[in-house]
Amino acid sequence: MEEVIYTFRNQTWLLSAQRAVFWKEEQALIVSDIHLGKSAHFRKAGIAVPAHIGQDDLYRLQKLITVYDPAQVIIVGDMFHSSHNNDVPLFKLWRQQFPHIKFKLVKGNHDIMAERVYAELDVEVYDELEINEIHFVHEPCEEWDDARYTFSGHLHPGVAVSGAGRQRLRLPCFYFGRRCSILPAFGRFTGLAMMDMEEADAVFVIANNSVLKIG
Repeated sequence: MEEVIYTFRNQTWLLSAQRAVFWKEEQALIVSDIHLGKSAHFRKAGIAVPAHIGQDDLYRLQKLITVYDPAQVIIVGDMFHSSHNNDVPLFKLWRQQFPHIKFKLVKGNHDIMAERVYAELDVEVYDELEINEIHFVHEPCEEWDDARYTFSGHLHPGVAVSGAGRQRLRLPCFYFGRRCSILPAFGRFTGLAMMDMEEADAVFVIANNSVLKIG
């Protein structure tokens, strides 16, 4: 199925196969690690990659906004890949479609542009964000205490699953551990970090436009 409803900490989370979460009670669409501009960064270094990756990711995000009609979009770090590039004016133009929606960026290690640029894009910027006892921070939560639950990104989590003929597939996933959840990278031009399922309370793998609970 294209989305799974997960009830967790007395809240309702809709896990989408498009690598996003919709938090029903807060009307919040949550994504992480879009890495807009990453393809331009690689092309500048002389590495041949498709130029339209950022456009495709924004189109996917646009479709999610149309489906869920959120009041806010929370980006849990690495919205842009690095410094100012052609995807910045692209996002500015794209953003104008949704003047009624708040965009909140929890800064990641790649979010290095000047504050005025984010202001021009109508994006609120936070080092950390807390909403209804859920703490949002970009990097995983080893250093955080047990008093609060965190949503993070950064790792681009994935798991290896066995298929027919002894095949081993590496697939992106939503990872819900005891103290924090790690979100899949929304951007398609990203790698995967393999997670230890034994340390998780629940793992939802994304495959063939479906979300499946495997742990």
